Amino acid sequence: MKIPALYFSCIAAAVVAVLPSFSRPATSAPHSAARAVATAPVDHSTFDKLLKKYVNAQGLVNYKGWKTDQAAFNQYLQFLSKNPPTATWSKAEQMAYWINAYNAYTIRLVLDHYPLQSIKDIGTKIQIPFVTTPWASKFFSIGGTKMSLDNIEHGTLRKKFNDPRIHFALVCASISCPRLRNEAYTAAKLDSQLEDQGRDFLRDPTKNKPGKATAQLSKYFDWYKGDWTENGQTVASWVNKYATTKMDNATQISYLDYNWSLNAQ
Repeated sequence: MKIPALYFSCIAAAVVAVLPSFSRPATSAPHSAARAVATAPVDHSTFDKLLKKYVNAQGLVNYKGWKTDQAAFNQYLQFLSKNPPTATWSKAEQMAYWINAYNAYTIRLVLDHYPLQSIKDIGTKIQIPFVTTPWASKFFSIGGTKMSLDNIEHGTLRKKFNDPRIHFALVCASISCPRLRNEAYTAAKLDSQLEDQGRDFLRDPTKNKPGKATAQLSKYFDWYKGDWTENGQTVASWVNKYATTKMDNATQISYLDYNWSLNAQ
């Protein structure tokens, strides 16, 4: 769920054989080929094709169409489940995996309950953060460990990688979320993708309205204030990195109402 709280324990890394249809070809010497294949990062091209097919330029999802075409998606999710990141992967490879996993399993959750008006319609009427929300539900497994979306966001990405830009990339299937890219994240493009997400989010007036005297910002900058102010940074410095209208540390900040309506076409 897109609200900070206690961190969850990271899942243990596991080395699992990679299926040929998804694994990236090994480039190491023949005598070590078997080991290289077993630890090769996941190929996200299947997810990439689905995003291009069912997500438009505004980040809105054709859930109705996607629900009728799930064979390749289920195969991709199964492969994610069986092939968690290992210590041999680079930081960018691991981050791309977990961001894609979060967004893919969010889509899986919506498709399982579609049609619906909001992701918050899933589960009990009274939702306790990190206990009974859709993000707290352990509805999938990775590396043999039951996991929730909260586990990925708070227990892995925020805890392990300390890069607030992940908040521009994780999409909770709602209108006020950052735009869902119609491409998968990859290690090779991760930095440029995160930077682009930051610009897109901060320059969208429906999600952020920065200004010098006053600024109306996304609740992300309130919910995750601790992330934005680590290492000598400020909310203003992060906003100014991407916004065209600049703030300063004296700017009066308020927060926009969060629209939890489904990010559907």
